[in-house]
Amino acid sequence: MIEFRNLTKVFHLRGQRKVVADNINVVFPTGKAVGLLGRNGAGKSTLLKMIAGTMDATEGQIISDGSISWPVGFAGSFHGELTGAQNARFIARIYGVDTDELVDFVRDFAGLGGHFDLPFRTYSAGMKSRLAFGVSMAVPFDTYLVDEVTSVGDASFRAKSAEVFNARMEHASAVVVSHGMGQIKQLCDAGAVLNEGVLTYYEDVEEAIAVHQQNMKSI
Repeated sequence: MIEFRNLTKVFHLRGQRKVVADNINVVFPTGKAVGLLGRNGAGKSTLLKMIAGTMDATEGQIISDGSISWPVGFAGSFHGELTGAQNARFIARIYGVDTDELVDFVRDFAGLGGHFDLPFRTYSAGMKSRLAFGVSMAVPFDTYLVDEVTSVGDASFRAKSAEVFNARMEHASAVVVSHGMGQIKQLCDAGAVLNEGVLTYYEDVEEAIAVHQQNMKSI
């Protein structure tokens, strides 16, 4: 469960006031994969960062009764001079996961071959995302935060990513940001639309998509 209590987030840029969250009071139930929808610039990634705890709200709070992942696929915290394997071991120790099991899972899943034992700074953007997704899926969280990550890689890797993600969803919740409505339908069973600072939750993901698409037409 993730509960937004009087959540407000305001940015001040060049004399302009941008409201991303306007006193939001919404609950995402336990066991749901929620597709977070909204126009470009609506604040979806900002909301994910606040859920993850990497960005503070202006007012209000976000409360959860379980563990929440970093945004799945986020590679910004990996150390450039460490190898992929060493970074994976470091993450395993932080989260108290069996080190060898996590490394073996990531080695097999990410499909980086010999690059897994080379410094992270030598990786391409796609390789970094594959490593980050593998590490994210290897750590058991109660809620996974996903931001466009399953669009990384070729069709085979995307299919493998969706398969692993769906397996995790048998025992976890998720908040998913994607511009692909097909992907939202595939991964999510509920939806939430962020529009002009207002967040509305829908039990039916199809209804959320319909509202979002109507909002897009009114631009």
